[in-house]
Amino acid sequence: MAKLVIQNQGMTGRACELHTDRTSIGRVEDNTFQIADPSVSSRHCEVQLRGSEIFIRDLNSTNGTFINDARITESVLKPGQILKLGQVELKLEVEGAQATSIAAPAPAPAKKQVDATMVIPRGISLDQLEQGGRKPFDTTSTVFSKKKNKVNFYFLIGGIVVGVLIIGLIIYSLMQVNGGHK
Repeated sequence: MAKLVIQNQGMTGRACELHTDRTSIGRVEDNTFQIADPSVSSRHCEVQLRGSEIFIRDLNSTNGTFINDARITESVLKPGQILKLGQVELKLEVEGAQATSIAAPAPAPAKKQVDATMVIPRGISLDQLEQGGRKPFDTTSTVFSKKKNKVNFYFLIGGIVVGVLIIGLIIYSLMQVNGGHK
């Protein structure tokens, strides 16, 4: 009997026996094998049994489907290979002869549905994942530099000019008044 076994810490040992022609894998409850992880799409991929071969078909997932770190749209999965859905890794294990009989899928346990798929950026290291994507604090960064407020500057210049004009008019008026009384 072939089965996919989750390798991730916290979900280690969870498995899905592949005993039907089609097995859907995704985050929501209506999949044959539900993996409630935010990096897994709601309907991530489908496993198809074709004779003695196991085919994996990506269902336009957000974070992609990979076999041994190679992105696939449809490919054969062989015993011992790692199937990666988002950040979840599953290993194909085969015990004895592979059964291809059609049986009713095991009902998925009732769990609440997770709505959002977390998009994982490409090209990050394991160290960055462990840090949670935080970057070290950079004191030279100008991302939050103080903006210059030009409106206040122009308002201040305008106020000074108007003040000088008013003082000039007052002095001129006083000179006219004093000059007329002599």
